[in-house]
Amino acid sequence: MSAPPGDTAAGAAVLDLFERVDEHDRRLALTTATGTALAAFNEAGLLTAADVHVATGLGRAAGEKDADVVLAAAVATRAVRSGSVAVDLAALATHGAQALPELPWPDPAGWTGVVAGSRLAAAGGLVVEDASGLVYLQRYHHQEVQVAADLRARAALGPPEVDEEVLSAGLTRIFPGEGYAEQRAAAEVVVRSRTGVITGGPGTGKTTTVAGVLTLLAEQAAAAGQRPPRVGLAAPTGKAAARVKAAVDRALDEIEARTEASSGRAVVDRLREVEPRTLHRLLGWRPGSRSRFRHHRGNRLPHDVVLVDEASMVSLTQMARLLEALRPAARLILVGDADQLVSVEAGAVLADLVAAVPEHDAPGRDMADHDAPDTSAGQGGPDEAARPAPLALARLRTVHRFGETIGALAHALRVGDADAVVDALSAGSEEVRWERGPEPEAYLRQVLTGQALDILRAARTGDDDATLAALHRHRLLCAHREGHRGVRRWNHLVETWMAEETGLSFYEPMYLGRPLLVTANDYATGVLNGDTGVVVASQTPAGAPVRMAVIDGTGGRTRYAPSRLGDVETMHAMTIHKAQGSQAQEVTVLLPELDSPLLTRELFYTAVTRAERQVRVLGSEEEVRAAVERRVVRASGLRQRLS
Repeated sequence: MSAPPGDTAAGAAVLDLFERVDEHDRRLALTTATGTALAAFNEAGLLTAADVHVATGLGRAAGEKDADVVLAAAVATRAVRSGSVAVDLAALATHGAQALPELPWPDPAGWTGVVAGSRLAAAGGLVVEDASGLVYLQRYHHQEVQVAADLRARAALGPPEVDEEVLSAGLTRIFPGEGYAEQRAAAEVVVRSRTGVITGGPGTGKTTTVAGVLTLLAEQAAAAGQRPPRVGLAAPTGKAAARVKAAVDRALDEIEARTEASSGRAVVDRLREVEPRTLHRLLGWRPGSRSRFRHHRGNRLPHDVVLVDEASMVSLTQMARLLEALRPAARLILVGDADQLVSVEAGAVLADLVAAVPEHDAPGRDMADHDAPDTSAGQGGPDEAARPAPLALARLRTVHRFGETIGALAHALRVGDADAVVDALSAGSEEVRWERGPEPEAYLRQVLTGQALDILRAARTGDDDATLAALHRHRLLCAHREGHRGVRRWNHLVETWMAEETGLSFYEPMYLGRPLLVTANDYATGVLNGDTGVVVASQTPAGAPVRMAVIDGTGGRTRYAPSRLGDVETMHAMTIHKAQGSQAQEVTVLLPELDSPLLTRELFYTAVTRAERQVRVLGSEEEVRAAVERRVVRASGLRQRLS
């Protein structure tokens, strides 16, 4: 998560070093003068060639001669590549002098001040925040300020008008009884707000709440004699967008079954016409640009409601572009789990938004006020205190998906209780297994080979249902792609074990029974990044044997000739990042080594919550405790700007 100013963890997060392959490693800046600070930090593995070249280019453009200022630009660039939007120079230098004392670290007490008075800062290449001491590359400072300002501007418009009678009737019908009390309260919060956030772990009913909110907003428009709201349904990836569309449609089916009036059912039917899109496609992707889109302040999105699922994966740049493209009166609904892994790009926007706005859970309050956003969240004088909160927050806590032990493990991870995590792992439950041995191969060989053989047997029969059922029974989740505990090695191991068991060769790219993971969107075929499948036996109309790839996409199961598929990988194992948003009946989590920067609470939590019925954790107690204690630290000033 984003680190508060001055947190030494912010510095620690930037000290991840790369290990050079040889003297020709492309991450080494060979043109940097030997003996300079930049060269020393590059040779130590803290800065890459890209960081060095960006910093020297900025320094050259501004006429900056101070080596400490150019070094600050390099570590600010490195921070962005590590996921932060800024860097705390004092914390970095303090921690760095302890961890890497051989490097020429600037004086922690004066480094930020030197940068603030530099030519590079005067030229706008770097921005120093006086209050926090954070140093930004200008682009990311502008985006962070813009996001905060746009959210404040939306809140200043005041809450949207609501027909109380229609809302009350809709809430009672859509969310009946005590079993839906939490979703009912959350839906009301969002309907009454211009910008709403629905957060909660897997299985807490986020999709049910989302479908209810869309129905309530459509009923409000119908009651006011307005046209049906234009809804934009988006997610950071195509797979996530298609998945939320399918889940919302299922929830709408349940809502329609509880709706007697034909007019009400017609409202629900129109919502099914909403097409899911990636966030890039919603904003209007422009070839040749990764950060500018067709829709912006001069060409706003036409939608009345924009709903973004898996919002934890939305970067600062994406959020800035989305907010500037929204019409002022449009509703924005962000949905996601703030405790999961964050965007692979810079920023932890959802976590910042959730942390910036306090919740109110005082018992006995009226429903209209139960989860109302704090309207005095600002700090400062009376004018500041009177400002409305920038968004409304609704957190769903009750888990309906997991069994008791998986739920206890997930909760302990979410709150960071290492003792409770160890207790849940050690409980001896059928739901949670813990293998602490240093070498997982002996334990996993039987599990993985057994599944692979089941997939192969089903694939030989050409039975799509049986083949995909075997595929979805179990997932091996790894933190890394490479290395001893990485996906690539485990995919190779399973194929080696399969060859030993069957006497077959698995060198052919599209071998029978190969489990597939799609790694890029293909809109021509409808196959999306994150879809899974298996190569199965089939035959031509003339009876000639052929192989087909059956892909289990969100829209259903489809067969393709293997040659029609573009970017695919073998999926005996997959990374936890790739698994985000998906589920499997059983999950095995292979924790990374102690020195891995990916060994964090968010990664562990995300992996555990992929399981529906059983989770196996492979790792020592030391690795488990280290994962719980380490957070994904991303330096950012967004939550301070909003709170």
